[in-house]
Amino acid sequence: MNQRKAVLIGIINRLQNEDKVHEYMDELTFLADTAGMRPMKRFTQQLAKPDSSTFIGKGKAEEIKDFLVKNNIDIVVFDDEISPSQQRNLEKLLEKKVIDRTGLILEIFAQRAKTSYAKTQVELAQLEYVYPRLVGMWTHLERQRGGTGTRGGAGEKEVETDRRIVRKKISVLKEKLKEIDKQMATQRRNRGEMIRVALVGYTNVGKSTLMNMLAKAEVFAENKLFATLDTTVRKVVIDRVPFLLSDTVGFIRKLPHQLVESFKSTLDEVREADILLHVVDISHPKFEDQITEVTKTLAEI
Repeated sequence: MNQRKAVLIGIINRLQNEDKVHEYMDELTFLADTAGMRPMKRFTQQLAKPDSSTFIGKGKAEEIKDFLVKNNIDIVVFDDEISPSQQRNLEKLLEKKVIDRTGLILEIFAQRAKTSYAKTQVELAQLEYVYPRLVGMWTHLERQRGGTGTRGGAGEKEVETDRRIVRKKISVLKEKLKEIDKQMATQRRNRGEMIRVALVGYTNVGKSTLMNMLAKAEVFAENKLFATLDTTVRKVVIDRVPFLLSDTVGFIRKLPHQLVESFKSTLDEVREADILLHVVDISHPKFEDQITEVTKTLAEI
């Protein structure tokens, strides 16, 4: 499968200096790669505040458009969340698909959701993200069909119909999640009085790999962001002491608010754990020492 070529865009301001933006853009590059894209270039711009119409300045937008045309780029990814109107204006100006960090992470979640719980969470987050963008989608379709786009036209009627459908679907999914949450809470209560240990840390630092080492389990582990979307619990016995070890969804910087609910199962596991083990980075040369230290800590409980 051919990778989609992408450019990444970030802004430098008083809330995020140049060093911080480079750190965020490194993570965005990894996110794009995880989503199956091939980042071709990064663009940054120093702005006191984002442009209300296009987020970036017009001069920078023209510079980016020139690069898109010359290099046959497929998609433009913004590190910060852009509004529905900014997204519409940018797509009209750049003549390419434009998404932000939130849209990119939702795309990855959709690719990686396996269980009913994860799929329901992701579908809910996607619908909440798409809802305010429905107008732009139909405006685009009207232009393709050569419609007038006048008030009360076909596009506007379709938008209202879609809004009702999406609102109803969101309500249904929320009810479904409530039921699943109740079931998961019951499962946690039924685990008994064993000590609970939760592995926590940023995405892709090695939590699943550490769990495999400690629990001798076969938890899926991959050098990609969000390889784990569901909380996994395994029984571990070290020096004849039994534990319940939880592998949780990895956290990420600038977590989109639509995805906070998707981390609820992880947050519940963390809140109810007796011990939290913060996994820093499996690539660190002292990772083996960390495993030894973790094992020793567990055995001393």
